[in-house]
Amino acid sequence: MPESFTLYKLIVLYMLEKVDFPLTTSQISEFILDKEYTTYFKLQKTLSEMVDSGLLRVETTHNRTLYHITEEGSETIHFFANKISPAIQKDIDDFLVEKKFELKEEVSIKSDYYLNTNHEFEVCCQIVENGFSLIDLKLTVPTEVEAETIANNWNAVSQDLYSLILSKLL
Repeated sequence: MPESFTLYKLIVLYMLEKVDFPLTTSQISEFILDKEYTTYFKLQKTLSEMVDSGLLRVETTHNRTLYHITEEGSETIHFFANKISPAIQKDIDDFLVEKKFELKEEVSIKSDYYLNTNHEFEVCCQIVENGFSLIDLKLTVPTEVEAETIANNWNAVSQDLYSLILSKLL
């Protein structure tokens, strides 16, 4: 593996070790591509290799991919964080401080759908905070188009719906 791929892997591990939540492909890409550390295709190869080697665990839904650092990934960055230059570490730290609330909010709202045994689509919508579910909402709809629409709209309306449900129930 070329030295640059090692650096890309360490950057991803460093990012994930610094936060207490998973990061999406787009969140990782935003930092690495904006700083012009590598190309999109090299980053995708890096992420794939990290999953294959057990450094990352992947959680995939219909509309995004979340990356979680594994215990092996944590051990790796613990031993090799010194291989990342202080300037890059500062760039990562600054990015995470600046964007932490946005990053965390984006991954705390989850939605997915699947075909159930009645040949209808079940949509699972969730808001998670500190590893605990605030709301788990399951809806059954007849078509995949409706399921996909609900899953895609959940991110934009979840907070309002959560507040409305709480106000109606309390």
